[in-house]
Amino acid sequence: MRVFISVDIEGVAGVVGVEEGQQGNAEYERARRLMTNEANAAIAGVFDADASSQVTVADAHGTFRNVVPELLDPRARLIRGKPRFLAMIHGVQQGFDAACFVGYHGRSGTPDSVLSHTFTGTLADVRMNGRSFGEIGLNAAVCGHFGVPIALITGDASVGAEVEDLLPGTRTAIVKEGIGQLAADALHPERACAAIRNAVPPALASVSNGLKPFTVAGAVALELDLLRPAFVDQALVVPGVERVSGRTLRYAAPDYLTAYRVTRLVAALSGLPL
Repeated sequence: MRVFISVDIEGVAGVVGVEEGQQGNAEYERARRLMTNEANAAIAGVFDADASSQVTVADAHGTFRNVVPELLDPRARLIRGKPRFLAMIHGVQQGFDAACFVGYHGRSGTPDSVLSHTFTGTLADVRMNGRSFGEIGLNAAVCGHFGVPIALITGDASVGAEVEDLLPGTRTAIVKEGIGQLAADALHPERACAAIRNAVPPALASVSNGLKPFTVAGAVALELDLLRPAFVDQALVVPGVERVSGRTLRYAAPDYLTAYRVTRLVAALSGLPL
């Protein structure tokens, strides 16, 4: 089985602070090792399920240079660095049987969700045909575009609730409970890794038993709420983008992948200095 693993940092057990995801401090150096360990747990779970598997890990946080390469399970390949056309899940287009998201977090505005945000943090909400998407939904639908089902997602309890609502059939491994946005009650890292490893084989079995990819078919009515009206001002340089209100814009996309790319473009523009 070919398995693609996208690894973020905010949903990793023990991670609760913004600085833990930012390079240049001791907090980050510890967090990136916790992130690497959880990636290794998922990799081990894949090989527990099928010793002949092929695994690719995509570093999916910030600079995309967080996973410590020499500490990663040598049975896996590693995609790192940016820019990448499909960002957090670049590589999934190469053809995989299943995907797992490790260390993921809730969408922007989710209560009791550790370090919740969507992409750059300037997006207050992303709606596809009226349905709110965070990074989980946005990335899952890209995987679905390439025919890849999401077997497992790990993170805090808010991630579990989001997955249950959006991706029924996808399994979760919950490694912490959010106490607001900057605090959590978490499993010990070793127990978190054990929970992730143990969750992978049954998750992959569900794929073998017919779990379908998550897709958004046809044209997409995209609406984006930004944190500041000035961010909308910046986004209006994108052809086809229209202002709905002070902080909201819309875009009529011919398909999901176009809507995803416009979302990323607006997020990047709104993250630039004003």
